[in-house]
Amino acid sequence: MRSDQVKKGHDRAPHRSLLRATGVKTEDFDKPFIGVANSHIDIIPGHFFLQDYGKIMKDEIRKNGCVPFEFNTIGVDDGIAMGHDGMLYSLPSREIIANSIETVMNAHKLDAMICMPNCDKIVPGMIMGALRVNVPTVFVSGGPMKKGHTKDGKPIDLATAFEAVGKFEIGEIDEAELLDIECNACPGSGSCSGMFTANSMNTLCEAMGIALPGNGTILSLTPEREVLIRAAAKRVCEIALDDKYKIRNILNEKSVRNAFAIDMAMGGSSNTVLHMLAIAKEAGVDFNIADINEISKKVSHIAKISPSIEHIHMEDIDRAGGVNAVMKEISRRDNDSLCLDNLTVTGETIGQRIKDSDIKDSDIIHSLENPYSKVGGLAILFGNLAKGGCVIKTAGIIGERSFVGKAVCFDSQQAAIAGIISNKVKAGDVVVIRYEGPIGGPGMQEMLAPTSLIMGKGLGESVALITDGRFSGATRGLSIGHVSPEAAEGGMIGLLRDGDKISIDVDTYSINVELSEEELEKRRADFKPIVKNVTGSWLKQYRLLVTNASNGAVLKTEL
Repeated sequence: MRSDQVKKGHDRAPHRSLLRATGVKTEDFDKPFIGVANSHIDIIPGHFFLQDYGKIMKDEIRKNGCVPFEFNTIGVDDGIAMGHDGMLYSLPSREIIANSIETVMNAHKLDAMICMPNCDKIVPGMIMGALRVNVPTVFVSGGPMKKGHTKDGKPIDLATAFEAVGKFEIGEIDEAELLDIECNACPGSGSCSGMFTANSMNTLCEAMGIALPGNGTILSLTPEREVLIRAAAKRVCEIALDDKYKIRNILNEKSVRNAFAIDMAMGGSSNTVLHMLAIAKEAGVDFNIADINEISKKVSHIAKISPSIEHIHMEDIDRAGGVNAVMKEISRRDNDSLCLDNLTVTGETIGQRIKDSDIKDSDIIHSLENPYSKVGGLAILFGNLAKGGCVIKTAGIIGERSFVGKAVCFDSQQAAIAGIISNKVKAGDVVVIRYEGPIGGPGMQEMLAPTSLIMGKGLGESVALITDGRFSGATRGLSIGHVSPEAAEGGMIGLLRDGDKISIDVDTYSINVELSEEELEKRRADFKPIVKNVTGSWLKQYRLLVTNASNGAVLKTEL
């Protein structure tokens, strides 16, 4: 056992003494030691109850002949951090989480691990850390939240609450309606109920084979979720000493491609691109951002979930057959869009896992013959504005897929919010928010507040937005993020001026500013990137080491 390094031999008597102090008994030294990575934190709705799930996990691990050691990671609630400088810490927290997994598991030489994330970057952070450790690992999330309802019965969620702010600003709803939405959009425990980043990543854990079926869709704090958690804990004990199930043997190039295929089929958050690129790098997979469009061309978009469609939520997907039903339907296209022979943590291949799955409600999960789109729900655009690429959630477009408009430029998210509220943005404009990338932010803030204001003000079909920052999974509209190179590293987005004509065409994967090369060269010669004043030590370290979004915003390990 890996753990023999800390528990076997006469020279490990001091180590065993310390372990005995924690409750380890003599007979336990012959058992596998299991790390229980728990992301419990009281301030996040998807996490405040995970301490109780941790107790269930440890109970099940003991019943199955292993010794559990629970430890915690940090977490940031993006909704609470949204719209102020707290959001600067959101993406950097992914690296802290990955580092903490690597630190605890390798310092104590634990044999296997079960990871319990739920929200946003906590999922990819744990995956990245697990890949560094490379022991048998099972992922099981805390589960999604139920959808909320207004007092008149309309289904709502967190995206509704953000968009309600814009509607209140223009007088479309009154204070009582705003309060009704505020009090009911998030009815209880779980990751926010739509196909936002958390639920996107938890469903992709199923597609990658590192989680059990139902991981992304079974509601939190239900009997079904407890059954899943106990099954995951039992499974990690079964595979704890089997090198076949080391996570790098499961999470490989095939599983990365499977993740993107299901992401396309379900119209996941644009953040999944950022996170999956980082996961691919940790897994040693040679995957280029341009490859995403080739996958998209092979995969039909067959499941629309909030925010792309307001009334469908994760509980509806679960009732309609779950992620397995989506994978089974996608596999009917005989074009190798899904790698069916890849191993899963439960021992079967993806093909074996999904063979008996079927769509139970074709109004929720569409068939290949009736897709929302014949191509996937995400796209990467390239052009002189984004030579390294940029990302759009095509599933969330509510107007035309091509757009030409005049730039209205803001050098921060806060400036953009103020400009949108004060009606500086008009129909036909392209809102440009820059210096919000991984380096420029630093930290790559999510832009749910400005995009929700645009939607709430009724400009969703007539205004485009581009940024070197990123979006919440709750964002919809013609919103394009992750523009690379970013403004802080001299990217074209930093050279734009108010009134510049910008053309966007999703179907040709293009985004360009219509300026002559002579004008561009003149602007480059005069350009000096803005460097924001940062007070936090961690953010200063992060800015020195982080790469741009087209590289997954991973940290440099060599200078």
